[in-house]
Amino acid sequence: MTSTHVIYGLLLSGFLQMFTVESKTHISVILVGATGDLAQKYLWQGLFQSYVEQVGGAHSFSFSFYGGTRLSPSDGAPAMYEILKGLSCLPNVPSARCELLKDQFLKLTQYHQLDTAEDYSALNRKIEELITQEGLEEDGRLFYLSVPAFAYADIATKVNATCRPRKGPWLRVVLEKPFGHDLNSAQRLAEELQKVLREEEMYRIDHYLGKQAIAHILPFRHDNRQSLDPIWNQHHIERVEIVMKETLDSKGRTSFYEQYGVICDVIQNHLTEILTFVAMETPVNISDSEEIHRNKMKVYASLERLHKTSAVIGQYQAYNAEVRHELQKPADYSSAVPTFAGVAMFLESPQWDNVPFILTAGKALDERVGYTRIVFKNKAFCLQNESTRKAEYSQCKPRQIIFYVGHGDLNFPAILISKNLFKPVMDGLSWKQVAEFPDVHMFGLPLSDYYIYTPVMQKDAYAVLIPQILQGKRDSFVNTEDLLASWKVWTPLLKDLSKERPRLYPGGAQNGDVLDFTVAGRAVLFSAAEPVTIIAAGIGPQSASGYKVAESSFRGNSLVSANTEELIERLASHLHRAAQATVQEVGKFHLAVSGGLSLVGLFQRLAAYHYTFPWKHTHFWMVDERCVPLRDAKSNFRSVHDHLLRHFKIPYVNIHPMPVHMNQRLCVEDDRGADLYANEIKMLVNGTSFDFVLLGAGADGHTASLFPNSQALSCDGKLVLFSESPVKPHQRMTLSLSAINRSKHIAVLITGKSKHPIVSKMSKAGEKAQSWPITSVQPSDGKLVWFIDHDALLG
Repeated sequence: MTSTHVIYGLLLSGFLQMFTVESKTHISVILVGATGDLAQKYLWQGLFQSYVEQVGGAHSFSFSFYGGTRLSPSDGAPAMYEILKGLSCLPNVPSARCELLKDQFLKLTQYHQLDTAEDYSALNRKIEELITQEGLEEDGRLFYLSVPAFAYADIATKVNATCRPRKGPWLRVVLEKPFGHDLNSAQRLAEELQKVLREEEMYRIDHYLGKQAIAHILPFRHDNRQSLDPIWNQHHIERVEIVMKETLDSKGRTSFYEQYGVICDVIQNHLTEILTFVAMETPVNISDSEEIHRNKMKVYASLERLHKTSAVIGQYQAYNAEVRHELQKPADYSSAVPTFAGVAMFLESPQWDNVPFILTAGKALDERVGYTRIVFKNKAFCLQNESTRKAEYSQCKPRQIIFYVGHGDLNFPAILISKNLFKPVMDGLSWKQVAEFPDVHMFGLPLSDYYIYTPVMQKDAYAVLIPQILQGKRDSFVNTEDLLASWKVWTPLLKDLSKERPRLYPGGAQNGDVLDFTVAGRAVLFSAAEPVTIIAAGIGPQSASGYKVAESSFRGNSLVSANTEELIERLASHLHRAAQATVQEVGKFHLAVSGGLSLVGLFQRLAAYHYTFPWKHTHFWMVDERCVPLRDAKSNFRSVHDHLLRHFKIPYVNIHPMPVHMNQRLCVEDDRGADLYANEIKMLVNGTSFDFVLLGAGADGHTASLFPNSQALSCDGKLVLFSESPVKPHQRMTLSLSAINRSKHIAVLITGKSKHPIVSKMSKAGEKAQSWPITSVQPSDGKLVWFIDHDALLG
């Protein structure tokens, strides 16, 4: 070391000693759980960085730090001091000064066993002795509880009884999530804590709100009110995406995940809190914690009730093997806990009417990334060629604001604003504009199309939040009213989803489009069909790559399987795509639908969500009909009309009910109704080949009105014929098997546990046309897809 370094070190050491003597206001910081994983990775480092920032600051305090666990000093102290050896400073702190500050911090830190009430009482005596000996004025005590939530009430009771400061100094107790797993458990925990702590003494920390880009959402909105207020509403914003993706799985945390799952782990807290920051009224005073809290509560009050159709859930394939291994579960144990969820939330608010807030999180995904993305509507029509204008300012390009947490393609925290929106006002002391761009695209645009700002000094979330606790700033923390309001929103959905089976996904890059989903109206549905058969490649816990997805097929044709509602969503989308493609190609679409209750849910789904279906170009035909008047409640056509046709303006000439009621008679052979319908098909349907046929299947294996061992099964060459049903009304009119098999697309929908026996038999047996007519449905030149729900397929 040079003489200059020695002199500098002596001067700095003297400065620190002078500061310690002059500062009379003292804070005691007690970290309970001082050797745990969270303390080791983040908390000690956050405390040290906060201490470094305070030294020599305008509002400096003197500190003492205490680490405590239930371990004896001989076991706990070495473990704690081993963690402290790894402390580091931010890059802007010179190394010599950093070493001195680190040495000072170590001298101010001591270990105490904290288990019994007497242990806390002894700690209290130690704090008071230090304050008295040094002639200090106590400012407050900070207890950071880095322990499981079940220990909160017990520790808080001991702190209140034996270690609360005397009247005047403050007490602040920091609590880490989880804060319950539903409304009732959160209420119980809150009530226990309220018996011994005042509301202003509790700091429920949500570390995600300390991420620098997230922490700047409200300041950004406040500083840019002039530009944002006119466009921060439903007339200009298309959607808000709040996303947290992880590549890690749940290994080592399966006990926690079995109790909480992905929604309770990160969506109910982290992502919902971010939603309130985006949706709330812009605070007039950004430093007023009470105003921010009031505005958050207005958001919670306006959130629409969540239903099971508001979300999709998934589980990576290796999860169950990990649970069985770590929790010693039997070999047949199967968990329905989701490790992925996508949720669409809406607000009953003139400002946000019909704007979806899409909250997404999951484990074992393709990348680690977190962001909040506000996507603006694009109503511009740009006539001039993009190459002849300043492209980055083009109003025809997407317009968005992104609060980017970090990782992913852009490996640093940032705020990105499309240049075709506005140039933002930013705090130049804390944020700097990025001038050189990495060679990556962000949401389809080169980075040069954005104004990009990144923190002048990148900090860990805890290093952001701990100073706020010391300063008594509560706006980044969750109070009791806030917490319970959130749980009131999420608990009903959690109850609904507890009965649902999550979609399985391989994990990592292999996920492909398995987890892609769409928001249609208020409903959320997966975009791609779900693989249904999962085969373990080996025994015991496996990584995602240790599994493979078997081909999804049933009796040699494509199979789609999901819970009933999701299955119907899939079939509706499948039909919609086929109709659009056919109309685009030939101008019209011939659809034949069968009767029965199975398809009612599909009709309702189409009526509620598929407004862009080419209804005016679609011809509706019946696959079969009961021999009753068309207005009769038992009529298949009446069911299609009431649940679907009446909702759209479909040309009358495009609707083709079967002529079962002629000459005031029902299904009389002499009236030649079957021949009339066959001739109408020959005249209008090209080659008598329907574009799409929708079928169901009975528990006895019948389809359309073709029943087991019926003579109608052997009537080759006919398009339409009469048949006999074993149940009333017995007489039916139906398309023949040959007419059905001429179709370009056939979809068979089978739902319900009552159908499991027949599905199970069909999956194992060969052709049985006479016994199970549905097995003879096989298009000669078209495609057949089976849509079978989990109850029917798996029992």
